[in-house]
Amino acid sequence: MANEKMYTSFWDFYPYYLTEHSDLTNRSLHFIGTAGVLMILGVAVVLQKWWMLALVPVCGYGFAWFGHYFIEKNKPATFTYPLYSLGSDFVMFWHILTGQIGKKMEEAKKTIV
Repeated sequence: MANEKMYTSFWDFYPYYLTEHSDLTNRSLHFIGTAGVLMILGVAVVLQKWWMLALVPVCGYGFAWFGHYFIEKNKPATFTYPLYSLGSDFVMFWHILTGQIGKKMEEAKKTIV
């Protein structure tokens, strides 16, 4: 990490996060994992099945880490920036859901040198 930039704000970090998710399949796995997390949370609350909350990190990190290790072949940002990375998962999920991800990916590529 000696040569890596240190991020001190979420919105400075997010373009870097996007560049670490340049592969469509990896982004899709993240989307599936985040959607799964939201569904598990919703079902757990509605049914008051609190044991289901244990499935949240398995679902969220399982899909994401598979994508990083086997597809993108990079280290998940979670290990260096856990909170920024978690927040970025949800922002990227929103950008995919609303069709903004292409534009955001292009902006990120221009920002990260």
